[in-house]
Amino acid sequence: MYVEFDRDTCVGMYQCVAEWDAFEKDLNDGKADLAGSTEEDEDLFVVEVPDGEELDAKFAARSCPVDAIEVYDDDGEQVV
Repeated sequence: MYVEFDRDTCVGMYQCVAEWDAFEKDLNDGKADLAGSTEEDEDLFVVEVPDGEELDAKFAARSCPVDAIEVYDDDGEQVV
């Protein structure tokens, strides 16, 4: 399972930070950061979800008010 985070879409509500420790507040930019992620495209960050953190990643995606976070299963199908 992996997460795609569109940082450009992020509006800095930080609800994802409360749901999953992989997200951190960047108060300088007013947006969240996805720790350990790789920038796949401009402002599009991707990270593998560690075992046992799948539910937290899904909650983070569901809590985002602007849908900047998407979760995909190992087959590349979007689950959130």
